[in-house]
Amino acid sequence: MYQKVVCSTQGVLVYWVSLLIFVRMYFKSSIRNNPATGKIDSYFRLIESYRNVEGRVCHRTLLNVGFLPKVSAEQLNKIQTYLTARHHQKINLFEESDPVVTDMTNTLWDRLITEKRIDVQWSEKASKLVNIETITHSNVREIGAEWMSYNTWNLLKLSEFLDKQGWAPQQVQLAATQVISRAVYPASELKTCRWIKDNSAVCDLTGYEMEDITKDKLYEGALRLYEIKDKLQTHLSSHTNTLFDLPDKIILYDLTNTYFEGRKANSRLARYGKSKERRNDAKLVVLAMVINIEGFIKYTAIHEGNIADCSTLESMINKLSSYSSERKAIIVIDAGIATEQNLQFIKQKGYHYVCVNRTKLKDYEVRQDRFSVLLETKTKQHVRLKAITTDKSTDYYIEVKSALKTATQTSMKNQFEQRFEEQLQKIRQALFTKGGVKMAHKVYERIGRAKQKYPSVHHYYDIEVTVNDKTKHVSDMHWKKDYQKHQDNQKVLGRYFLRTDLDMKDEMVLWNIYNTIREIESSFRCLKNDLALRPIYHKNDDSSMAHLHLGILAYWLVNTIRYQLKAKGIKSCWTELVRIGNTQKVITTTGQNVFDKIITTRKCSEPLANLKTIYDALNLKYRPFRKQKSVVHKSIQKKLQSQTNQAFTPP
Repeated sequence: MYQKVVCSTQGVLVYWVSLLIFVRMYFKSSIRNNPATGKIDSYFRLIESYRNVEGRVCHRTLLNVGFLPKVSAEQLNKIQTYLTARHHQKINLFEESDPVVTDMTNTLWDRLITEKRIDVQWSEKASKLVNIETITHSNVREIGAEWMSYNTWNLLKLSEFLDKQGWAPQQVQLAATQVISRAVYPASELKTCRWIKDNSAVCDLTGYEMEDITKDKLYEGALRLYEIKDKLQTHLSSHTNTLFDLPDKIILYDLTNTYFEGRKANSRLARYGKSKERRNDAKLVVLAMVINIEGFIKYTAIHEGNIADCSTLESMINKLSSYSSERKAIIVIDAGIATEQNLQFIKQKGYHYVCVNRTKLKDYEVRQDRFSVLLETKTKQHVRLKAITTDKSTDYYIEVKSALKTATQTSMKNQFEQRFEEQLQKIRQALFTKGGVKMAHKVYERIGRAKQKYPSVHHYYDIEVTVNDKTKHVSDMHWKKDYQKHQDNQKVLGRYFLRTDLDMKDEMVLWNIYNTIREIESSFRCLKNDLALRPIYHKNDDSSMAHLHLGILAYWLVNTIRYQLKAKGIKSCWTELVRIGNTQKVITTTGQNVFDKIITTRKCSEPLANLKTIYDALNLKYRPFRKQKSVVHKSIQKKLQSQTNQAFTPP
């Protein structure tokens, strides 16, 4: 009886593979009368030797070859060896020089395929079966964030621009590698070099040889990019305007600073100044930046760390005028830059301005022909806008009263008052403490230092000091808070004034224009936090400026990506986008198939759902490159035997 067997396609394939391993082809001859010559001659058949299910060796005829009077035994032995190798998908290391062997091998193989005497499809499928025990994974690298940045580099046509500047192809590839690395992994040149070699697949995208990456080449690349700073910014500014149809009707200008680690004794840029990070112990450098309301940079400049904010605007406006032919644009600046001289200079250059007035207006009147506007911000905070007039200027003003700003300033003011009173209490306690400060001039000095520390609240207090005329010691001190002054000051908390030379008809329009300055604040946060623009560790000024410029170039990639994503409703910060991108890896997988071939493939992992959403918004492929596959045949050394003895002999 026969037993019914049910098996899967894969099981059948494995079974055929087990048989295929034992397959060998050879020639078998029999003695026949040759009609062509009329003589007795050898008639050849191509035989296949294999093992059946029970493991027994069986034979079957594949082809009737016929009489081969002009083919030697050695040639027949080579032909059968080559046919068996082809069936097992093995590649010969040396090319056959005998044309008779080559022609006959090709002829017989074509007959085997045409007459369907062998199943090539099963053989091809079998070659893809890899022993799971031999599979190894290696060279696993991050590629998602690099893929987004690399496509943005191409979108901005930076390679084409550098090529027009006469850069060599390798220099262009290094520049792309360096800027993308700075965007994805902002670090020093040494750490960047390690990251490229150990973690990132950026070189797979840019084409630069990973083994050639060194920190010295990264230093040189940053300096080379800084040499063409103005040309790069002009290209990027005009190209993004064309690419995204940006009119640049509103221009934002502001400054920030970043600090150095180290003494910077010989630097002409590093100076002590007012630090945004409150690093009074470190020297600073000032970064001035002009951007549009979409966050794209128009121009940047680097100044000494102690330069006044208001003294930087004139040079920036001159640069902006040479870069752009756009006139009647609105320049939005903060109070620290809005001096009368700067405002007049802006008007002379053909621009308009919107700013916060440097001083709080006292003598003004609310315009009776305009209604007060009460609005609610995105953070659910209430703001009141009033149009006002003043005799000091013909500009248009609005008074802004913010509930959130009022609460913030009130909290700070109460804290300062509490601390000032604590200082006064310490001074008074010292009068009654043994060894405490009692001399009148010393007590007055301590009171003066307390007033200097809290200048915004000390004028609320009337301080009375009792001095002994003989000993010149202070016997007691008292203070009293002037609640009328305190209450009057409460009314002006949370209030500031917006000013413009535009002929405004709507307070809301002016308010919205000024609030675009938050975009440049966001840009500074991205540069400092996401792109690690601070602190600076370089010793000389050229390297420091190249470091800052490289961060600004990386910001171009970041802002271009985020601008496209925000248009599709994705508002994640850059750090979060990098984290999501790093979930996709590129992996090299190696395994050995049933024919003892080493198969190596390098593929990208499937992106997660949130990364696919980002790729869709950027119109990118899910995988940066197609599967890369290579096959290496395992070398087998065998004892040399006489081919004459092997001829016509089945295994």
